[in-house]
Amino acid sequence: MEHFRNPRNMGEMKDADAIGEIGNPVCGDISLIYIKVKEENGEEIINDISFQTFGCAAAIATSSMLTELAKGKGLDEAMNISRDDVANSLDGLPPIKLHCSNLAADALQDAIKKYREKKK
Repeated sequence: MEHFRNPRNMGEMKDADAIGEIGNPVCGDISLIYIKVKEENGEEIINDISFQTFGCAAAIATSSMLTELAKGKGLDEAMNISRDDVANSLDGLPPIKLHCSNLAADALQDAIKKYREKKK
């Protein structure tokens, strides 16, 4: 509930290097993840991250937690953040809300893929 009441890193990032977007047609939730990447010691690091999520409390909380998990991570490590990582970091989610953790993780993966495609 803390990540729903006081979400971290919420809001649009105007100068994002990439934006990932995922929607769930079943529940209607939509999640956008914005990333800013910088190079440190030859590795691309998520320097800044934010989100906009339009959905239920669980979707907002999982997006908030995902940004906390991904910030400061290398792109490869961030790509491996799973929905289980997000749910476990929130001390679990009700089974009916587990799909919400997919939105955030999938949107992050989409942002990283778009960033890498843009860099080519």
